[in-house]
Amino acid sequence: MEDFHASASFDLQGADLRALRKARGLTLTGLADRVGRSVGWLSQVERDLSSATLDDLSALAQVLDVSASSLLAVGGNIREAGMIVRADARRPIGNRNPGLSEALLSPDLTDDFEVIHSRFAPGSSLDGPISRPTQEIGYVVTGRFHLWIDDTLFRLNPGDSFRLRGDLFRWSNPYPETCEIIWVISPPVY
Repeated sequence: MEDFHASASFDLQGADLRALRKARGLTLTGLADRVGRSVGWLSQVERDLSSATLDDLSALAQVLDVSASSLLAVGGNIREAGMIVRADARRPIGNRNPGLSEALLSPDLTDDFEVIHSRFAPGSSLDGPISRPTQEIGYVVTGRFHLWIDDTLFRLNPGDSFRLRGDLFRWSNPYPETCEIIWVISPPVY
């Protein structure tokens, strides 16, 4: 296993970093100050002209409230970049809840929306309700799912879909099978 050091260099997805910064209402100066780096360095990283260390990656992810892996550039066919996402090259994101794994289906976060593939393990749940300043559509691909929207419980099955518009919501998969949901979220939050 390779030993990573804080000084190791990582290529970030610069356009996604910029989109997340803007979605969080941060200026270049504001984000640079919060991660202890210069505005010039951050500008170069956002334009893919400079790399980041592990410490930089961790600091950026923490301030932007995303997983570090969601900021990393994914290798692949350069001709497909920004247009095609191969099944084996999806970026993992949003791993904050046990039993939930998510991957970005969108090529990047530079559009007005993002598309996410979520897998909810049997028995997984979101402890308390949350609200996001987004509009979201979810489509249940496989499995069953419980979704509370403003304290109303909805039992969802394959083929069902739902919409959230900044509502308080929480979820649970009390069933013995994994549930897979495709989400479209605007603006991008990951």
